[in-house]
Amino acid sequence: MKKIISLFLLSSFLIFSNSVLAQKKGFYENVQKKNINKLLDDFNTFAADADFDKYFDCFAEESTFIGTDATEVWNKKEFKDWAKPFFDKKSTWNFKSLKRNIYFSKDGNYAWFDEILDTQMKICRGSGVVEKIGGKWKVKQYVLSVTVPNEVVNEVTKIKAPIEDTLIQKLK
Repeated sequence: MKKIISLFLLSSFLIFSNSVLAQKKGFYENVQKKNINKLLDDFNTFAADADFDKYFDCFAEESTFIGTDATEVWNKKEFKDWAKPFFDKKSTWNFKSLKRNIYFSKDGNYAWFDEILDTQMKICRGSGVVEKIGGKWKVKQYVLSVTVPNEVVNEVTKIKAPIEDTLIQKLK
């Protein structure tokens, strides 16, 4: 009888412990999602406000920005060099997130996201990876994509073809 009671108590303790751990993990993820949402919202605001230093502070030192053109793959320094004239002229971009999804690595040090953005190019998709560095989330990779509705993809492909055929030859 003592073994049954001991087994019951141990089982109850394990179930309770797992429940508490699951709640802690959920709470932790909710807090971290808020932090990442703030980072990405600030990221967009800093660009719209042409705040060069704050915008680029959102990036990790080792990071990549991938733009809408197939040739736009830049490390942080290259992207800063490209973007600086736009920030200096206060002619930057203004993106508003309409919907965002965030997912975490098991260790909680990385997260990846995708979002639908309202931009001057109409609906775009932003996606990327953030890393927790020194207690702060930083953008490691950001990918900006122009979305194309399925109903018009054939027309868009015809428009792009002559330009991109040249690019394809250069990339080979």
